[in-house]
Amino acid sequence: MDAKPNEKGINQWMHVDQFPEHLKKYWFQRFKIWEKYDEGIWMTSDSWFGVTPEPIANKIAAHISESAPKSATVIIDAFAGVGGNAIALARSGRWERVFAIEKDAKTMKCAKHNAEIYGVESKIFWLTGDCFDVIARFAGQKNVVVFASPPWGGTEYGADDVFDLSKMEPYNLDKLYTNFTKISKELVLYLPRTSDLNQIARYTQDGEKLEVAHYAMMGASKALCVYFGDFDFEIGQEQET
Repeated sequence: MDAKPNEKGINQWMHVDQFPEHLKKYWFQRFKIWEKYDEGIWMTSDSWFGVTPEPIANKIAAHISESAPKSATVIIDAFAGVGGNAIALARSGRWERVFAIEKDAKTMKCAKHNAEIYGVESKIFWLTGDCFDVIARFAGQKNVVVFASPPWGGTEYGADDVFDLSKMEPYNLDKLYTNFTKISKELVLYLPRTSDLNQIARYTQDGEKLEVAHYAMMGASKALCVYFGDFDFEIGQEQET
């Protein structure tokens, strides 16, 4: 696309010299994050830390599509960011409606632009605002799946061998689970690969099991997804993209 960002804080960096020093490693990862990066992807500086790499986003979208109850026709991406997961969900063709919530206006502009590059901008309903406020309008609907890739609290989350989800910032596991399961019992959380599974297991109901899938690139686990609710699929312990 020929469109160039005209607002400070929205970037279309096409050369390594344009990247700030602390982000230069992402220059070498750009095509692992966005296959169509050279077609004009827009990013904010902070979004490099949080965007889901495209191969992983596509794999997660496929798993949700295959395993969600057939009655579920709507999916909500509660933390849309610059659009990686919402785009993958829209491209799957599984959903009658895909809603993407993002509270930062500049990040939302990036998401809409990036979705246009992938040809799905019109297939996504964009909602700007705090996700916990916005998502409340879906209460009472029976056909909804919630997908949430929340902030993890910066890069420090990787410092511990086991990540304490009660200390995840700005939203810990309990806040995420409590708020989102008010909307739907079908909830998918995208969490750090070192997340404490014992903490996650506390949210199981009697006799129920949770699906937890690791998603990897080039042999290294990048993150995991926890599938709460009536998801029905057999998934290996580790998914390689």
